[in-house]
Amino acid sequence: MPGDQLQVLNALDVAKTQWYHFTAIVIAGMGFFTDAYDLFCISLVTKLLGRIYYHVEGSKVPGTLPPNVAAAVNGVAFCGTLTGQLFFGWLGDKLGRKKVYGMTLMIMILCSVASGLSFGHKPKSVMATLCFFRFWLGFGIGGDYPLSATIMSEYANKKTRGAFIAAVFAMQGFGIMAGGIFAIIISAVFEAKFPAPTYAEDALRSTIPQADFVWRIILMFGALPAAMTFYSRSKMPETARYTALVAKDAKQAASDMARVLQVEIEAEQGIVEYISNDKSKSYSLFSKEFMKRHGLHLLGTTSTWFLLDIAFYSSNLFQKDIFSAIGWIPPAQTMSAIQEVFKIARAQTLIALCSTMPGYWFTVAFIDVIGRFAIQLMGFFFMTVFMFALAIPYDHWTHKENRIGFVVMYSLTFFFANFGPNVTTFVVPAEIFPARFRSTCHGISAASGKLGAIVGAFGFLYLAQSPDKNKTSAGYPPGIGVRNSLIMLGVVSFWV
Repeated sequence: MPGDQLQVLNALDVAKTQWYHFTAIVIAGMGFFTDAYDLFCISLVTKLLGRIYYHVEGSKVPGTLPPNVAAAVNGVAFCGTLTGQLFFGWLGDKLGRKKVYGMTLMIMILCSVASGLSFGHKPKSVMATLCFFRFWLGFGIGGDYPLSATIMSEYANKKTRGAFIAAVFAMQGFGIMAGGIFAIIISAVFEAKFPAPTYAEDALRSTIPQADFVWRIILMFGALPAAMTFYSRSKMPETARYTALVAKDAKQAASDMARVLQVEIEAEQGIVEYISNDKSKSYSLFSKEFMKRHGLHLLGTTSTWFLLDIAFYSSNLFQKDIFSAIGWIPPAQTMSAIQEVFKIARAQTLIALCSTMPGYWFTVAFIDVIGRFAIQLMGFFFMTVFMFALAIPYDHWTHKENRIGFVVMYSLTFFFANFGPNVTTFVVPAEIFPARFRSTCHGISAASGKLGAIVGAFGFLYLAQSPDKNKTSAGYPPGIGVRNSLIMLGVVSFWV
């Protein structure tokens, strides 16, 4: 007597697209909106942090974060995210999706605010507290990955399940874009209120004292969308698949889904007990039977997500460095500190608007038409093509007249990352594992991705430095340069 004969689950599988589907997308998706904002807004303000706290008297260029500090500020949230994905993924299968969902959101709200309130005036104390709170912010964000995916998967119908899960993940695009837009607005307001000379004109006055508020406001804003969705999340019922198949409460599952679907559903406790007693489905996580049935699935979801995030997060976090290298963002000494934030945010927002956002929504539109595997394979293929197209003739792209072409090609790598593996690696683990392991296995898969992000965040920071020691950023050893780093990212994409 298979599980899909439960009336409550069958009703979900065959349900027509209804208002509650879109409500679930928005509620679950706002978590990802906040995740993306919080993870990527740090790249908008790292150069500002360097100017404020690491100014060197008499230097010809503005202060920058030392290598170890830059690596920590950029990467510590990913360490927290990895931990949170494993912990909350497991907890979601033990306590239920809804209970754990609220915990993760509260952590995100508190730590977003705390990140902006990082105390002290000395660089060491500010950076230490910032990294501390961003680790715990990442911990909360980590829980959002498996829980949002699992909840949407268990609420959706079969016909449009892929599109609905992808739509939740696509809210990341809005979060990245919102971060850039908010940074543009804040920097423009401060620039108008407190105009400052460029660094070349007056090194000290180019960084106004009020600049310390700019990065704090940008980081703290991430708490607002999370707080706005907390009430809505608390009102969402537990998913029927968890309640019926894991908690084994057919009556509650039928009651919850009857209210959501607005239909009468019979509570089939006898079938639930039959399923629970089915020996063929009583194997535990990582048992021989699990590895036989799902071992290759787990290997596939973890390995592809790991390799993708090396390339994806390297490119995303260090857009500002790549754009500076080709001259699209002017040299730092030709701008004030606030002007630099504005131009970095403008460049990141343009990329998000023209490539990141369309890529996400192309996947939403086509994932249930052409399939997960086809989109993933196509995405990796074109990421490889455009990475090599940027890297091999790199000197050509650094000429001023060719910069627009570089930006277009670079944008296409993001388009095909999102109309490709960045979305499919999120969708697939939410569909292929049994309900009682679904959140845990998605958390393991996502944590593997964040391990790749950590490799990318720490590795690209050093590798992209110029081979000429006279041209490296202060405190950094010579690297292999942006060109060779892009070749390496292309090889990673091709390897998959």
